Amino acid sequence: MRIALAQLELSAEPQENLEAVKNAIERAANEHADLVVFPEATMKAFGTGRLDTAAEPLDGPFATGVRNAAEAAGLTVVLGMFRPADDIERDGKELHRVYNTLLVTGPGVDAHYDKIKLFDAYGFRESDTVAPGTETVIVDVPVGRGEVRRTVRLGLATCFDVRFPEHFTDLAMAGAEVIALPASWNDGPHKVAQWTALAAARAMDTTCFIAATDAARPGGSPKAGKPEGPTGVRNSILVAPDGEVVAQAGYGPQLLIADIDVDDLDRIRKTIPVLEIRKNG
Repeated sequence: MRIALAQLELSAEPQENLEAVKNAIERAANEHADLVVFPEATMKAFGTGRLDTAAEPLDGPFATGVRNAAEAAGLTVVLGMFRPADDIERDGKELHRVYNTLLVTGPGVDAHYDKIKLFDAYGFRESDTVAPGTETVIVDVPVGRGEVRRTVRLGLATCFDVRFPEHFTDLAMAGAEVIALPASWNDGPHKVAQWTALAAARAMDTTCFIAATDAARPGGSPKAGKPEGPTGVRNSILVAPDGEVVAQAGYGPQLLIADIDVDDLDRIRKTIPVLEIRKNG
């Protein structure tokens, strides 16, 4: 299976981001990728204005543009967007919340996942503007150009979900082989180390491949490590089930492409039978 991690620097404008997405999909298709994972909030970068005014339904122009591009390219895309959710009152203010949604789309694939664990940490309250999802999601993704050789069970998680191992083990116990983890990670001291360590830990917890795509750090290396965001810290990473780093991106925008051998999972899971031990108590 060939996976592309599309580490984009995101803007405030959905149409501008959509054009960047289309370009990355085309490039990934030219490299014969089966799956392209984009960051969380690819539709509109956090910290660039209200999310509710940008939010669209799953049949809106942004999602439709992504869907058409993925279909034309013959691959599966996982991408972060926002869609309308609910209205709540908090501290005397009426808030129009959105779902922080992962769109999964491509030939024979059309699904979505709403982020469950919201980023109410480091002084940020995502729950003021985002409603939590309630269900984990696994999607069957075709692998192989032309004649499909097999399908891969793809689990979904978003950013702050990574700090909750049970989300990932639940996906693995339900059959996930690869887990896509789009993010827009909050920068600050030790945050890159946390990001990479958590991705590796979730791979070893689950004996799944973890395809973790963060947004490129706005401002590049001069701003790295400053407590800002959540707008990305770079270092998108593809981790094997034994914790080995298969590939890792740098600071700036990058399309990182690497191959994994999903057929090797049976051997790995017999050697490291954490799921079997968990199942048997």
